[in-house]
Order: sequence, then structure tokens, then C-alpha cells
Amino acid sequence: MNIYDFTLDELEKYLIENGFKKYNATQIIEWIYEHKVYDFNNMTNLSKKLISFCVENLQIKDLNIVKVEKSPLANKYLLELNDHNKIECVLMNHDYGYSLCVSSQVGCNMGCSFCESGRLKKVRDLTLGELVGQVICVSKYENIRIDSIVVMGIGEPFDNFNNIKRFISVVTNNKMINIGQRHLTISTCGLVPKIYEFADMETGVNLAISLHAPNNEIRDRIMKVNHAYKIEEVMKALDYYISKTNRRVTIEYIMLAGINDSDECAYELSKLINGKLMYVNLIPYNETSNFNMKRSNDFKIKSFYDILKSNNINVTIRKEMGGNLSAACGQLRASEEGSGKC
Repeated sequence: MNIYDFTLDELEKYLIENGFKKYNATQIIEWIYEHKVYDFNNMTNLSKKLISFCVENLQIKDLNIVKVEKSPLANKYLLELNDHNKIECVLMNHDYGYSLCVSSQVGCNMGCSFCESGRLKKVRDLTLGELVGQVICVSKYENIRIDSIVVMGIGEPFDNFNNIKRFISVVTNNKMINIGQRHLTISTCGLVPKIYEFADMETGVNLAISLHAPNNEIRDRIMKVNHAYKIEEVMKALDYYISKTNRRVTIEYIMLAGINDSDECAYELSKLINGKLMYVNLIPYNETSNFNMKRSNDFKIKSFYDILKSNNINVTIRKEMGGNLSAACGQLRASEEGSGKC
């Protein structure tokens, strides 16, 4: 078993069941996450018996970096899993530090009509070790500390909810990855039951919603999930989340030319979220040859922004970090799959 597949509580339980002490789990975790020691034999305060047990039963195994694409502000990594499936993560260099966007599944079943991730469909969920492994792998490769994490890569995080909960535990544990809850963001396309469940956890972890449309007519056309959970249901769930956590929700809105970027859409979106503890992140679309959709031009994006602003909506336009990368989520993996390299 890979050591990264354990939360601290789970490792404590595992060691106790095998005749060791609860504190032994903390010793091992501190060696790996704090001291960056990745060989059990070099963990000098462990007993010989415990070292022998760990060597025989546990691994400290990293993901394999297959390809790296670099730009001044962002790097994209294609990672190979043990079963030879591949995923992506993206490191972004912001003024406030390094942020890593991680994947949650191999492929995605949500089927959004603009998204490269879902074109190859979901193969399986990522394990906890594969979620954590993305953070460890990039940190080691770049010799940096990751300051914040967004789960917005390939896959729908709330479709892998149990492992996402465990990932939150590892990321925010001060003996493990040790990133504050407010520096971790989980994104969902709107799986309503899981939004309620996430709210009931009452964490300080941020929530982002891939909305991308101000009404059901448009959202039905571009996002299959809207056939199951209409915008009204999503907004009701978000209201519940805000009431439980008092945390601001990010509304992600990809700007698609001639589809959702009209002035009417801007006014409708303003009305939908006015007075709510939410803000809008307008995202210039990363075009891909596999879809006919086009990015809204800069004038349209600015006009949309101005209308939201004039209606007292907090709004930003996402900074484009990687102009020369296979920037669309899942595009690097898809290009490798299509080329026969995988």
C-alpha cells in the first residue's frame, strides 16, 4: 500500500491493528511530509521492528511525470498512474505564491459540451494517493512549497466525494501537506446532493460552481448536469452552503462567443445572484480543435464585466496564465491519447 493513500487517522488505525502505537503514525508522517525523507530505513527514531514492517507492507511511491509544458506563469504536467492511465495538473505562479490545480478523476462523465476533460469519458476515480501524489510530485519536481490548491482539473470532484473528503483531511492537516482550509478550493458543476453534504461538513474550504449560464435554456444546451439539477436547485443548495459556512461562493463563468456572452445574459446573471454572498469569475475560453465553440472577444468580455459591476456584482476576469500551453483542461492528456502515445 502507498503511504499517500492514508490519512493520519487511517495510518494510526492501521498501525494499531498491527501491534504498533498510535504515535508511530505521527513519526512516519513527520519524516515524509516535514523532513522529506522517503526511505523508511532512514527514519532514525523508528524501531527496527516498525521499519521492517513498513518496508514489507508500505510504499512511498510517486507519480511519474510523462511530459511538462512550460510558460512564464504556469506549467502543465502530464502524469502517469500505476495502471498507465494519465491525468494532468497545472502549477500557477501568482503574486501570492504557487497554486496547483489538481485532477480528481481519469476522464469525466459530466459531458459539458465545451470541455476537453469529458470528451474521453470517465475511466475511474482517483485514489487518495493519486490526489495527494499530484501535490507531492510537483513540489518535488520544482523544489517548491505549494501555497494553495484548487481541485478544478480533469473530473468532477463531487463525483469522487469520499476521496475528496479524505484529501481535504490530508491537505489541511498541519503534520501533512499543511495548507490552510481557506487556501483550498473545490469546484463542482453542480451535483446538488453533494453540495448539501459538503455544506454540512462546515469546513473553511472554498466552494466554486461551474455555472456558465444564467438560465436553464442555455445551461441545458452546454451542460448535461443541468438536466438533472436545474439552476434553481443549484442556487438553493448554494444558499444552504452559505448559511452553514458563511463562506463566499465563486461562480465560474466561461465566456463562449454567441452562446452565453450577450448583454442580456449579463443582466440575467446579475439578477440571479444579486444580494448573495457570491462573486463571478469570468473565464476566457481556451479553444480546442475538438469543439466548434469560440472564445468571446475582449470587447464582449469587458462589456459583460461592466454590466455585472454596474449591478453591484463582485466580478473578476481570470488572468490567462499559460498562453503557449495545451491550456484547456484535459487537452494535454487528450492530445497524448489521440497521438497513440498512451
